[in-house]
This record gives sequence, structure tokens and C-alpha cells, in this order.
Amino acid sequence: MTPIIQEMYKNKSDQSDQNRKFRIIKQEIRILGVDDAPFTPHSHDPVMVVGTVFRAGAWLDGVLRTYIQVDGTDATEKIVAMVNASRHKGQLGVIMLDGVTFGGFNVVNIQEVFHETGIPVVVVTRKQPNFGKIKEALKNFTDWENRWKNVLAAGEVHKVENEESVYIQTQGIGLEDAKEIVRLSATRSAIPEPIRAAHIIAAGVTTGESRGSA
Repeated sequence: MTPIIQEMYKNKSDQSDQNRKFRIIKQEIRILGVDDAPFTPHSHDPVMVVGTVFRAGAWLDGVLRTYIQVDGTDATEKIVAMVNASRHKGQLGVIMLDGVTFGGFNVVNIQEVFHETGIPVVVVTRKQPNFGKIKEALKNFTDWENRWKNVLAAGEVHKVENEESVYIQTQGIGLEDAKEIVRLSATRSAIPEPIRAAHIIAAGVTTGESRGSA
């Protein structure tokens, strides 16, 4: 076990008692997928963050929006505020994030998102994160230790086997439930539809036309 993985185990408290229990994961479970828009690196411009409310991976029910600072430290609080102010909040079963870094290295603390909203969080990435590179990049910031703590707060990375596998981290939800929800919502690509749609909308609104995929 590498030192970084050991750090994650130490940082991640036992959450089994506070996990949301899903007796049955319904085909229409409401998921909020969150992704950021394209941005100019190292600028001080605001970055749009878009959330899409989906019934699993089949039906779009709503779109949310907020703004964060490039390489700032406000991503956690802005996402929490966006969720808590939404009329959709009471129906949400899970919040899905496209990674934990938004707008460059504005790192989301998923433990705080869960505790402040009461909604389980699942982080989804196409590739297994390279935590060594992330830690070295964060050392360019004077407050890198606080940012690194937010990275560690996301905990252990787990592979979700599917037609095309992805990697997840969780908070407030059991691993098997999280895997089932990811598979259920990945209807058009390896990435769950709520995140994919958030990526497309954020890119299209910001640049005039979306390019590539989430």
C-alpha cells in the first residue's frame, strides 16, 4: 500500500453507519450530475458549474447553475448552496461529480457536500486518478495542504466494471449501491448521463458549441 493510499485510509472515517440505505434502487432515481465549463487556466475569471437533474440516465428534469473561481477554494460551498437552494433537492437520491477538482484545482470536499446537503455523493472518473501528480501540482499553492485534505476526503477509489469501466469514490452511500446507480445511469457512454449532459450543456453555453465528451 502506497503512502498516499495509507493517507486516504487514515483520513476517511468509517461511514458505514451514516450511509443512506437504499432498499430498492428505482429505475427513476433522481441524480444530480455536476461538471464545470471550459475556462482559461490561471485566470481569475469565474467558471460556470452546471448540474443536471436526471431520472437515472433516461430523462432530464432540470438544470442548475453556479459559478466558482479558477483555482479557488469555493467549489464545495458553491455546490452545497446550489443544491440546498434547488426545488429538486427533496427528490435527489445521489449527487454525482465529474472528479473532485473543478475550475483547475478548486477541490471539492465530498464529505462536506454530503453532511451539508444530506445527499450521498459519488465521484466518477474515466481513469484512475494519479494522486502523486495531483499532490505535486497542488504544492504550487500556498494552501496546498488544505486542498490535499479535500482530495483525501474523497477516500478510496473503486473500479466499476461495465462495458467500459470507470472509477468512483463515495460518501454517504454503500459501495454496491453506488456501483448499481452508476451502471443504471450510464445509458449512452461509460460516464453516467447526468454528468455527460452537464458537461455538454456547460461547454455549449460557455463556448457557443460543445466539443468532445465528458
